[in-house]
Amino acid sequence: MAQRSLAGAVVVVVGAGGGLGAPVVGLLERRGATVVRAGRHPEALAADASPGASVVSLDLRDSTAGDRLVAHVLEHHGHLDGLVNAAGIVAFGALTELDDVEIEELFLTNVLGPLWLVKRLVPLLAASNGFVVNVSAIVAEAPLAGMAAYSASKAALTAADRALARELRRQGITVCDVRPPHTETGLATRPLAGRAPALPLGLDPATVAARIVAAIEHGETDVGADQFTVTT
Repeated sequence: MAQRSLAGAVVVVVGAGGGLGAPVVGLLERRGATVVRAGRHPEALAADASPGASVVSLDLRDSTAGDRLVAHVLEHHGHLDGLVNAAGIVAFGALTELDDVEIEELFLTNVLGPLWLVKRLVPLLAASNGFVVNVSAIVAEAPLAGMAAYSASKAALTAADRALARELRRQGITVCDVRPPHTETGLATRPLAGRAPALPLGLDPATVAARIVAAIEHGETDVGADQFTVTT
């Protein structure tokens, strides 16, 4: 696999203020990348960033969000080298317990939004032989009862990533699907619906972030749940 240097790269991180996005941002910046922090609450992202940091409002549920992101990147940076999508939502409960709108919301945020975004960014990423990383989840490999809709949304994202890895390779874009085990990001405490079951202690977000950045640097296209180191 070709080694990719992040020094001088411009990388968008969606969900930059989240439990996983924030450590990814920190690692990328320490590697010398300029990070465009993207999320639903740009004021919160700006509060945690250094003066002059690049911050943009982005809601994955909006199909046109990628158009505004492209305009921002071109105006402020002139090019784009990569996208890390670390945003997502979760819902707990049997399928019959979820409202139709909640099921729709899961797929809007976890599947359709990432696809709409990648679609808009392809021209910029092709020009730089860039990369896309989408953070899926272990449930894409091992769906769980009581999480059918969430598992399906993550499995759909993984399937799309695997197809895109082949589809966009001809344009010089590397697409990587990352499926970490349960990670202590706090997401399980903020479900769209339901209540999280008893879960074992998850991975440290810093561990997952480090594996994501290593995958970018090594040009990987698939990082399964078994490729994360559990620390105690």
